[in-house]
Amino acid sequence: MSTTTDRKPSAVDSPTVDVGALETVLLGRWAEIRRHARTLLLDPRLHRVEGQSMAEHRETVLGQLRILAQEGDVLRAFPTALGGADDHGGSLARFEETVVADPSLQIKAGVQWGLFASAILHLGTADHHERFLPGAMSVDVPGAFAMTETGHGSDVASIATTATYDPATQTFDLHTPFRGAWKDYLGNAAVHGTAAVVFAQLVTRGVNHGVHAFYVPLRDPATGRFLPGIGGEDDGLKGGLNGIDNGRLHFTHVGVPRGDLLDRYGHVAPDGTYSSPIASPGRRFFTMLGTLVQGRVSLDGAAVNTSKLALIIAVTYGNQRRQFAGEHATDEVVLLDYAEHQRRLLPLLAQTYAQTFAHERLLEKFDAVFSGRSDTDEDRQDLETIAAALKPTSTWHALTTLQTAREACGGAGFLAENRLVGLRADLDVYATFEGDNTVLLQLVAKRLLGDFSRQFKDIDAGGVARMVAERAADAALYRTPLVRVVQTLADGGDRRRSAGKLQDTETQRELLTDRMETMVAEVATALRPAAKASRAEATRLFTTHQHALLECARAHADLLQWEAFTAGLESVEDPGTKQVLTWLRDLFGLIVVERNLAWYLINGRLSAGRARTVTSYIDRLLTRLRPHAQDLVDAFGYAPGHVRAAIASGAEGDRQAEAREYLRRLRASGAEAVPEKAVRPAAG
Repeated sequence: MSTTTDRKPSAVDSPTVDVGALETVLLGRWAEIRRHARTLLLDPRLHRVEGQSMAEHRETVLGQLRILAQEGDVLRAFPTALGGADDHGGSLARFEETVVADPSLQIKAGVQWGLFASAILHLGTADHHERFLPGAMSVDVPGAFAMTETGHGSDVASIATTATYDPATQTFDLHTPFRGAWKDYLGNAAVHGTAAVVFAQLVTRGVNHGVHAFYVPLRDPATGRFLPGIGGEDDGLKGGLNGIDNGRLHFTHVGVPRGDLLDRYGHVAPDGTYSSPIASPGRRFFTMLGTLVQGRVSLDGAAVNTSKLALIIAVTYGNQRRQFAGEHATDEVVLLDYAEHQRRLLPLLAQTYAQTFAHERLLEKFDAVFSGRSDTDEDRQDLETIAAALKPTSTWHALTTLQTAREACGGAGFLAENRLVGLRADLDVYATFEGDNTVLLQLVAKRLLGDFSRQFKDIDAGGVARMVAERAADAALYRTPLVRVVQTLADGGDRRRSAGKLQDTETQRELLTDRMETMVAEVATALRPAAKASRAEATRLFTTHQHALLECARAHADLLQWEAFTAGLESVEDPGTKQVLTWLRDLFGLIVVERNLAWYLINGRLSAGRARTVTSYIDRLLTRLRPHAQDLVDAFGYAPGHVRAAIASGAEGDRQAEAREYLRRLRASGAEAVPEKAVRPAAG
């Protein structure tokens, strides 16, 4: 993005950033696919129209969805035989970019192809593909993904809708037994959807085999009216994403043909006999839901892209907007030259870079699993865990970044034309759909505890006791003055030496890794009695330590992002760019440490002296990075037609230049009025 900027000279000999090369690094493995998508998304037909009513916005987005179906290369994830490209990573990389046009379009596309059509693809068989996929892929059949219920959101295993098989009619009786079992918050359900993939408890021969998916027509395509036994409501106006027609569905003894059970993982014979290639009900359930992990992966990518948009707007405006007199009597100060403005924005920029590199690794893992190149149970568990760690982190970060950017742009940030408030409203729900963020972090923590417990698998009781004792002794050592004395002696009282230690890659890795591993060990030790306790006592123990579990998961996510950023540095060849990115990586790592200084001090990992050095070194990094802020956001590679914010267009720079030129001429003419305080009062 070409902008007029006023940059304060750096206090150090500053390297330069190769913006073009850095853009290619950030675009990652699917760079050309992303570029192609961005070119398409410059088309005004795909852009959000501010000020539309909810009904108008919904119809606009449906029309845009059909444009994508015709021109958007949206079927890359589907098999070549079905008109796709068997390119799972490329498909999501392309899809994530759609958020810059309108988050409503991104999510409606996700409902249609990422949920509805993908459920048919991954949970159905060749017969289902032949009968149902053409309409889903072309949007001839707009579809809903009917999993969530009013009474059960993230707890999918406990949904109450039932599908009871009747051998006499060879149909399933799909039924909503009470109001809390209504399917809710479903995209395409309120108006546009003519079919849905409905999740229900499959019951046959008196046995509940758990949650399965069924293809169910909803409406008469000609009239738009619900079919017999099906009803629903419009969710109405929401806090954001009002281009999507979210609604509720309920079913009153609707007959679903046996063949419309999507039975890749669970089959019912004509006589009602149930069979599955996966014997364990729990493993079957998680395998079925695991095929839909792409929703979390894509939300992670879309949230990161939204953070990029917010930072482009705020940094560009902060580099042009002037406010309050400074060291020059005739020039006001550029906003980004204020230390607090840097403190607000640059750490968010550092974390966005970390999340960009982390998302690329997640996308590569997703592609490896879904392409079949690396698709073991462990690979799928790793994918689920990484997605469950990164999606909460990036969506919460996007909300924080949008709000901070809005405030950093003052009143201009509150105008709809500058997009920040609209994007903030649309992204709000990202924190709770496709898995509530807090619930997802619990899944991560449970995986961490499982990995930890496997260390004890082949160790007898005495060995376990020794390991726990050694860990306790280690923790006790860190809490004694001994380590603090050694640390102080090593620093020699020299703050520069201490800061130099903090910028060391291995020091940062040790600080972040130690925090995560120690927290996991402490929680695992505290929860050990739950293995032999009653259900009530085990639940009490888990509830007591729930916050600690979540903190373990957050620490794991921090480490994932830092490691991804560190690995990403290796792909940067230009020395100047690498130096600037290393500073940015250091800023991210030390902001994480600073955010958790209480833990490091309480557990003796940092002395008070070095803890103070963390903040002072962060301030030094902010000064070093300030001259490069514009280059770092320009490297995100979004054109003005993607950003579409007036204050990031260069207009503010032009206004400031006009004002400064006016004042210069006024002073030069001698006609400038004299300030009152400069006039001496008359004597006497």
